[in-house]
Parts: sequence; C-alpha cells; structure tokens
Amino acid sequence: MAGITGQGTTFNLPNYVGELFAESPQDTPFLSAIGGLTGGEAAATTLFQWQGYDLRDAADDRQRLEGANAPTAEQRARFNVTNVVEIHQEAIEVSYTKLAATGQFNSTGSTHPGSVGIEGSNPVMNEADWQIRQALVQIARDIEKTFIGGTFQNPANNSTPRKTRGLLPAITTNAIDAAGAQLDDDTVIDLLQMTWENGGIQESDTATLMCNGYQKRRLTKIFITDNNYQEQTRSVGGVSVSTIETDFGRLNVMLNRYMPTDTIAAVSLEQCAPAFLLIPGKGFLFVEPLAKVGAAERSQIYGEVGLKYGNQKAHGKITGLADSAGS
Repeated sequence: MAGITGQGTTFNLPNYVGELFAESPQDTPFLSAIGGLTGGEAAATTLFQWQGYDLRDAADDRQRLEGANAPTAEQRARFNVTNVVEIHQEAIEVSYTKLAATGQFNSTGSTHPGSVGIEGSNPVMNEADWQIRQALVQIARDIEKTFIGGTFQNPANNSTPRKTRGLLPAITTNAIDAAGAQLDDDTVIDLLQMTWENGGIQESDTATLMCNGYQKRRLTKIFITDNNYQEQTRSVGGVSVSTIETDFGRLNVMLNRYMPTDTIAAVSLEQCAPAFLLIPGKGFLFVEPLAKVGAAERSQIYGEVGLKYGNQKAHGKITGLADSAGS
C-alpha cells in the first residue's frame, strides 16, 4: 500500500496485531559489498577526486648500445577522475497521540481507523523509531540505485541538486552494445577479455558479474547448465554470491534488482567504495530532532554520499541485451 505524507497520526497510521512482515525487498548487494552505509571513505569536499596513471606498452626493441648516452627522458602523466556526493534527506513526524496509543488497534473492515478491532500485541511500540528504521532502509535502496545508474550532475548553483555518477554511466571503454540479441557465451567472454586486457577483474575474490533476474538465468544456462559446472557460493563483503568458472578465472555473480534488465556489468569490486562527506560533530547519515511546531515529534535523517569507482577501465558492461525469451 502507499505511504503517507505529512504528520503521522492514529488516523493515517493505524496499529494492527500479529507478526509484522516486510512487503518490499530490502537488499542492496552492490552497496553492501563495497562497504555499505558504515564503511567506505571520507570526502572533504562535495566534489571529490582520485588519480590514475598508465604505463607505456611493453616493447622488445628498447635495448641500448654499449657506451651510449642516456636516452631522451620520459615520464608518465597522471590523470584525475571526479565525482560528487549527493544529499539524502528524509523527515519523520509523528503526533504525540500516535506515540502514546500503542494499544489502539484497527481491524480490516473497520469504518474508523482508531476503533479497537481484536485482541493481540502490537509489534511496533515506538512509531517514531520504527519509521526512522524504514526511512534508513529506503535511503539505502536509493543509494544502491543511484550508485548503479546515476547521471552525474555538479550544478553551478543551488537551484539543482548534486547527483553522483553511477557505475554504468562511468564505464566508457569496455562497452558492448548487444543490439537486442540474447546473451551468449561469446559475448560474455568478449566482455571479460576486453575488461581483463584493460586491467580489470584481476582479483578473483572481487571480480563480479552483476545483473538482473533474466540475465542471471542466461548466465546460469551458459556456464552451468550447458557446461555442467557445479555452481558454488561465497561471501563478498557479507553478500552471498554464486560463482562461475570462465576463461578469465572464477567470477562472482551478483543478482541485483536495480540493474537494468538489458544490461550486465563486469565489476572489479575492490576499486569501488562509498565516499561520505562527514558533517562535523554528526558524522554521516545521522538522525536529529527538528524544532517543535506542535504536538508531535519531528526529526530528520541527513547524509551526503557519492560513489568512488576507481579506474573505469577496470569495469565493463554489455547493454541492449534481450530481456525476455521472446526478444
């Protein structure tokens, strides 16, 4: 059912009895694997950066003559990559009456939200705390989604919000457009080879293929069903993932509901981390009370976070895949 906006009261947030189940999925595998909301790195500015460098191609013709003068000097240039932290802010407001009336229940079919329905216990004894916990879960899901597909935005003024660049938009070198074709073994291996040749998926523990449901089924068919490979599992950053054997090592397969259904990504997880802007005296993603304007408890949740994705050449993606068996 839909949530409510504005102040929570006994009328729009009725209590019920019995065990409480979550209807919406709460998993955030990418965010959890790279540090979650308690790991990551500190940022000192809203626009943060990291550096990279490359080496010249290996050569077999750089031998020198005996007694020769030193060759012309050569140096390697470094380059920088930037991203921004984006603001996540939510507010909670619950009336005094709602906080106090923990024994007032509603039953299906009741014509008045405050009427007593049936005997039983209320699993939510502090409405404000419960609402704060759900807001934190929702923020984590928002961050997961933007870390995957967020479009970079660093505005010149405060008329538009900052938006962090997600992993998929960051990948520009190792990119394959499937043009509507079904995922097959050649396309996957082409992606892995391309990414490996550019320095990615070198660490077996963190080399990961990330995809949504249909592409996960295709990977299972390609690498397990058709090749009789025994599927195994392991934990990466506390996230349980399956593994597949490929020409480029054993890779994790991370099922992620926030990945586009027509896309699969090869991710070097060890290069990724959340970057947090720490507010002095408060830290990251804190809850604080707001000024009272009436008979209610008001608080806000606030945090600023961006994605550090390392070298974009260490990741790869296939886009435009068929996302159903009939495509």
